[in-house]
Amino acid sequence: MNMIMAKSNEAIDAYKLVRALQKRFVDKLNHLSQTIGENKNFEEVTWLRDEGIHGGGSRFEARDNILFNTASVNVSQVHYDEDESKKLQSASAISTIIHPKNPNVPSIHIHISLTQIKGSDSYWRVMADLNPSIENNEDKEVFVKSLKTLSKDTYEEGIKQGDKYFNISDLNRHRGISHFYLENYKTSNTKEDYNFANSFGEGIIDTYIDIISNAFNTRKNILEEDKKKQLNYHTLYLFQVLTLDRGTTSGLLIHNQNDVGIMGSLPTFINKDLLKSWQEKATKPQDELVSNLVEVINEDGKVDKKTKEKLAQVVRVHYKKYPKALSMQASGNTVPSTVSNHKG
Repeated sequence: MNMIMAKSNEAIDAYKLVRALQKRFVDKLNHLSQTIGENKNFEEVTWLRDEGIHGGGSRFEARDNILFNTASVNVSQVHYDEDESKKLQSASAISTIIHPKNPNVPSIHIHISLTQIKGSDSYWRVMADLNPSIENNEDKEVFVKSLKTLSKDTYEEGIKQGDKYFNISDLNRHRGISHFYLENYKTSNTKEDYNFANSFGEGIIDTYIDIISNAFNTRKNILEEDKKKQLNYHTLYLFQVLTLDRGTTSGLLIHNQNDVGIMGSLPTFINKDLLKSWQEKATKPQDELVSNLVEVINEDGKVDKKTKEKLAQVVRVHYKKYPKALSMQASGNTVPSTVSNHKG
């Protein structure tokens, strides 16, 4: 991958951090495939921002169809060191979603990133949320206990922002059962902030691996009703990501050079009729967005590569038509200016 790296030491260190977390996660997921799956490693796919001049990224995609519905571990770094017209200096991130095939094994979403604004302080974004199709109290207890240990004195704030961010008000429910989110996180000690992001990432990855290792080995009896619950939950996941998730929308509005990667969190199938039924519940103009999303998904509810590309374009067109609808998107206590940071 012919990608030019950011120049600042802070951005270089941040990229090393997210790449190390990516390797840690992928190695552990590959080990699961080797021991209880079909022994197929994740495969790397790369993309370039402006032919690599402004960075790019790497994602590892699951190839084990026994263990995973869909899974992607993404790392990116976008930077504008030479472009004085941009507010953003660099943004380095790991963003990952794992959807196990077994409906009794929970999904995970993790995002850790460092954003550098020219002439201003850098800040971290730290997210982790457990997303089961079928709730399991033991899994939740393990996850929450780990969050409390890893987040230290930020726990209450992270849970408060997470519950706010992953609330789907139109459906009167949340995505997931445990949500942690710190936006614009920074202290006066950049080294401690770096160590916090790193230890949180390592710890939550290890916790999730422990949870799903146990689940894969003990929850082997899968009922048809379980599969239906999973399909419906995957539909909810898609609904939240494509109508509310600020990170997804920002990525699509900034450029069109990684649409499939940005859509890597979407499960492979959804309940199209259920998604369609939520159109009347969606606040205007999001009802129009839901209608247009439904239009590009086939009757089987399959979300393949071509469908992801179509969904990306639907979202992009919608917010260009209704820019004020961006204010309806999910947020913690503060709203990141991600899109405007990339503008001249």
